[in-house]
Amino acid sequence: METLGLGLHYEDLPIGRSFRTIARTITEADIVNFVGATGMTEVLFTDLEYLAHHSDIKGGRVAPGALVYSIAEGLVLSASLQHTGVAFLGMELNVAGPVIAGDTIHVECEVVEARLTSKRGRGLVRTRNRIVNQRGQTVIEYTPLRLVKCRNGS
Repeated sequence: METLGLGLHYEDLPIGRSFRTIARTITEADIVNFVGATGMTEVLFTDLEYLAHHSDIKGGRVAPGALVYSIAEGLVLSASLQHTGVAFLGMELNVAGPVIAGDTIHVECEVVEARLTSKRGRGLVRTRNRIVNQRGQTVIEYTPLRLVKCRNGS
């Protein structure tokens, strides 16, 4: 019986391939739970009065960049790496703008590096991932390098 929802193999990820994930709205509950779990009690995340009167960021509760990145990774993993991703090896990450409770994000991925490793059945794949909000604005860009399974183990 066929299993649906499995990830992409190294052979499915040539340089230049692009794809987009589904979208997800960042909620107040996401932010409050993440801040509580991590101890990120910065006033930008916890004090709506401070935001309203002393911050350049307007419109509601600000989501920590780490939360936005984490949710984006969940979207990417669900879309492309179930059963095929072996390891996350590193990345560069740049925050371009805020995400506010109620914003909806998706991730646009482009393969920018792909090469086989010396270990049989594995490839290295780097993507340029743009986290984009509902207004089409890139809020975070990051470039993960991942170890990915080959389809036939060669």
